[in-house]
Amino acid sequence: MKESVLRARYRRIVWFFARVTASFIWWEVVLRRLGFGRLADRTRSRRNVRTAARFRALAISMGGLMIKVGQFMSARLDVLPPEITEELADLQDQVPPEEFAAIREVALAELDLPLTDHFAWFDEEPLAAASLGQVHRARLKDADAAELGYGDVVVKVQRPHIQRVIEVDLSALRRVGQWLTHYRPVASRADVPALVEEFATTTLAEVDYLAEAGNAETFTANFADDPRVSVPRVVWEQTTRRVLTLEDVSAIRIGDHDAITAAGIDRGEVANVLADTYLQQIFVDAFFHADPHPGNLFVTPHPGSGPGEPDWTLTFIDFGMVGRVPDTLREGLTEALIAVGTRDGARLVHSMQTLDVLLPGADLPLIERATMQVFDRFGGMSMDQLRNVDHAEMMRFGLQFRELMQEMPFQLPEHLLMLGRSIGLLSGMCTGLDPDFNIWGTITPYAKELVAGEGGSTTETIVAEAGKLAMLALSLPGRADRVLTQVERGELNLQTPQLTRQVRRLQRTVSRTNGILVFAALLIAGALVTGTEPMLGRWLMGASVVPLLWAMVAGRGGPHGR
Repeated sequence: MKESVLRARYRRIVWFFARVTASFIWWEVVLRRLGFGRLADRTRSRRNVRTAARFRALAISMGGLMIKVGQFMSARLDVLPPEITEELADLQDQVPPEEFAAIREVALAELDLPLTDHFAWFDEEPLAAASLGQVHRARLKDADAAELGYGDVVVKVQRPHIQRVIEVDLSALRRVGQWLTHYRPVASRADVPALVEEFATTTLAEVDYLAEAGNAETFTANFADDPRVSVPRVVWEQTTRRVLTLEDVSAIRIGDHDAITAAGIDRGEVANVLADTYLQQIFVDAFFHADPHPGNLFVTPHPGSGPGEPDWTLTFIDFGMVGRVPDTLREGLTEALIAVGTRDGARLVHSMQTLDVLLPGADLPLIERATMQVFDRFGGMSMDQLRNVDHAEMMRFGLQFRELMQEMPFQLPEHLLMLGRSIGLLSGMCTGLDPDFNIWGTITPYAKELVAGEGGSTTETIVAEAGKLAMLALSLPGRADRVLTQVERGELNLQTPQLTRQVRRLQRTVSRTNGILVFAALLIAGALVTGTEPMLGRWLMGASVVPLLWAMVAGRGGPHGR
C-alpha cells in the first residue's frame, strides 16, 4: 500500500475527531459561557446521534481498524452517552471481500508454498469477509487428512497490508487521545490514552493468529474432560501469524432455534450447558471466550452416539477475543462484598481501586465520605423504610456531593467490560433458547467459590447487609426519575435552580458506580444463603440480574447523556 494512501488515511481520521472535538468545545464551553446552556442541553442527544452516525459511515467506508473502533466504543457504556453506544451497537464488518489474488499472495508468503501444495481443494469464494481478514473453506491433502483424522478445514487469511493500516490507525487515535488529555472536561471523566491502549492491545491480539490458535488449545485443555463441549482442532502445519487453519466444525448455529428443535435436541438443555460452560470459564478457569455471539457457537448433533456418549455437543469457534479474570478482579469483588456487608466506606473505596475503576484524579476522601453517608443513613433500614425515604433527602444527598457527581471519576477496565458484555450476550442467548431459563440455578456453586475462605461471622454479616444496600442503589435512579417527573409537571416546588441538574447527575452516577459491583453483591449473598434459606437465596440471586442489565444497557441513564 502506498505511503501517500496511508498518510491520507491518517489525516482523514485525525480530521474527523478534530471536528468532533471542536464541536464539543463550541457547544459545551463557548455557548454555555455566552448564556446558551439550555440550548446545548436540549440539542445534546440529537447531536450525539448525528456524530455517531457520521462515524459509522466513516468506519464502513474506511474499513480496517475503524470498524473495530466503533465496536469498541459501543461497549464503553461507562464513558460514552447511551445514544452513541446504541447507534454503534450493531456496527458489523460491512466490507467487500478482498480479491482472491491478493489473499493467495498473503498465503504464499506465509506458508512458503502455493495453496495447491498444501490443500487438495481451496474455495476462492470467501465463507466470510471482515475488515481484518477473511475465511475460506478448503480440504487437506489425503495424506494429511488420513494422519489427522479429518480433511475439511477453514482457512483464515489476513488482508494484505492490514498490519500497516493498523499501525497508521492507532497512530491517529493516539494523537487524538493526547489532545484530549489537555482538555479537562474530558480528561476528568475518561482516561482516553488508556482507552486507546486497551483497544490497541485487544486488536493486536486479534491479528496474531498464532495467539488465537493458542487460545483455542487452552480452551480445549480446560474442557478436555467435558464431553459436552468441542473446539475445532488447529492444523499447525498450515498456521502462521497471518494464516490460521482449523478443522471445519460447521453445524447448527445456536441462534437457529427451529433447526435445533428439528434435530431432536432439547433447547432448554442447550441453554443449561451453555450457562454452565461459561460459569466454569469465568469462575474456575479465569479464561473465557469473550465474543459469544450466535455466529461463534454451534450445536453439533451426534446421531447414533453410543451409550454414555452425548447425542450433541456445544461447539465454540473464533478465539481471537478472549478474556481473563485476573486475581485483582476476584479480590476486588470479594473486598467490595465485604465492605458492603460491614458498611466500611474505606474498604469499599479500596475495592474500587483494586478493580481499577477509579481514575487517577479521583477524590478518594470525597468518595469515601459519600459512601459512609449512604451507609450511615440507609445501612440498617428495611425495604419498607427505604421505600419511604423522603425524596428531598435524596436530592440533598446529591447536592451535598455535587463535586463528586460532576466529576464522575469512574472508568471500567477492559477485562471487566469484557466480562459484563459476555454475561449479557450469554443471558440473551440462553433466554432465546429457553424463555423459562433461570441461570441462578446453575450459578450457586461458582458464586460460592468467589468468597471461599472468608467464612464465619463475616459471611453472615455480608449476607445480612449486601441485599439492603444493593436495593438502595437500585432504587435511587427511580426516585430521581419520579422527582423529575413531578418537577416537569409542576407538581413539586423547588427553591434551587441547581437541583434538577444535580439530581440528573446523581441518577447517572448511581448507574455507573457500578452496576457490576451490586450484581456481584446480590449474586454472592444469594448463593451463600441458598442452603439454609432457599427462598431468600433465590430472591437475592434473581434480583441480581437487574443491576447487571442496568450496567450493560442503561449505562448512563438520563436523557442528555453527559
